[in-house]
Amino acid sequence: MTASPQVAIRLSSDQVARIDELVGSVHGSRSDLIRRAIDVYLYRLECERDAERYLKAPLSGRELAFADDADPLATAPEW
Repeated sequence: MTASPQVAIRLSSDQVARIDELVGSVHGSRSDLIRRAIDVYLYRLECERDAERYLKAPLSGRELAFADDADPLATAPEW
């Protein structure tokens, strides 16, 4: 297995203190907490990007009806 890339960042003393308050109670280490925070932030950005795409090309009425159907395959033709 290849080693993960290492990235160095500078944080304020306040940020480090806030991170240290959570380490142990929520995450095992500073690195774990920071990795999780980055994952959550990246996910949020992806969701915002998807929302912008949806606004540019919303689902049609037929697509929405299909999505809202409790059993969408019930009316699908048999092949």
